[in-house]
Amino acid sequence: MTQTPTTFGQAIVQARKAKGLSQKELAARIVKDEGGNISPQYLNDIEHDRRSPSSDHLIRQFAAELGMDDNILFILAGKIPDETRRNVKDLMKAADAFMNFRRDASN
Repeated sequence: MTQTPTTFGQAIVQARKAKGLSQKELAARIVKDEGGNISPQYLNDIEHDRRSPSSDHLIRQFAAELGMDDNILFILAGKIPDETRRNVKDLMKAADAFMNFRRDASN
C-alpha cells in the first residue's frame, strides 16, 4: 500500500517513481517560466523538501507531466494560485471561506 504524501516533495517523488521516471528524465520535462529546463539537482532538492517550486507555472508543469491534480499540488505546496489571489474582490469573504476550508479540511 502506498502512503499518502504529506509534502509536495513526497508527492512528486511518489508520482515520478510510479511513472518509472528518473530525476534526470523528469527534470528534462519541466520547463521554467523563463525557458530551459529545471536541473536534476533542483528536482532533488524539491523531492527532499529542501526547496519549494518557485511559481504556479512549475506546479502546473509537475501536475501535467505526472498526471496529477494541480489543486492537490497547490495545497501541498502551501500556495494559493496567483490568479485566485488576484481575483479576490472581498478580503473578508475570502478570509471566511479560507477559515471554513481549514475547519472542513481538518475534519
